[in-house]
Amino acid sequence: MSIIEENKTNPSGSEESKSAEPSRSCLINRREFLLTSGVATFTLMVAVKGLPAQTLPGVVATYPRKLIGKLSELKVDEPLDFNYPDENNYSESILVKLGTEAGGGIGPEKDVVAFNYTCTHQGGPLQGTYQARDKALGPCPLHLTTFDLTRFGIFISGQAYQSLPQVLLELEGDNIFAVGMFGLIYGRFDNLQS
Repeated sequence: MSIIEENKTNPSGSEESKSAEPSRSCLINRREFLLTSGVATFTLMVAVKGLPAQTLPGVVATYPRKLIGKLSELKVDEPLDFNYPDENNYSESILVKLGTEAGGGIGPEKDVVAFNYTCTHQGGPLQGTYQARDKALGPCPLHLTTFDLTRFGIFISGQAYQSLPQVLLELEGDNIFAVGMFGLIYGRFDNLQS
C-alpha cells in the first residue's frame, strides 16, 4: 500500500478508530418529527375538545330602512344621489339603473344598484364620475381608481384594494328601499356610527 492510499484510509495518520470522531447526525429524523408532532397535535385537539366552550353573544347590525327612489322614475345611466345609512360624513351614495344585469341588482332586469360614493383607497370623492359606457364609477381624483358597478363594485384599476361598499336594496312594488350595506364605508370603524 502506498502512502497516498494510507492517507485516504486515515488522513491523520493515526490509528484511532472512527467511533472516536464526533457524530454529525441529527437526534431525530424527519419521519420521527412528523409522527411525534402529529400525535402531539391530535392529543392537544382531543384535550381542547373536552373543555367547556365559551360563547360570545352575537351582535346583529340593524340598518335603517330608507326609501330612496321609485323604479318607474329611473332612467338608464342617469344616477340618483342619496345619503345612506345616515346623514354623516362619507354617507353620500349613488343609485343607478345600468341597463345590464349587475351583481346585487334589483328590478325585472336586475340592473338597479347602489354604491357608496367614497373611494376605498384614501376617501376621494367619486360624485360626478359615473361612466355610462363602462358602467363604472371613477376615476377617483386622488389616485385614479375606477370601480365596476356590474360586479359588486370591484376595483378595475388604480390604488384601491377593496371594492366599493354596496348599498343593499329591496324592491316593494315601485318603491326602492336601502336596507343595509355590504362593505365598510371609508373613514368609519362601523357603518352605523352616529
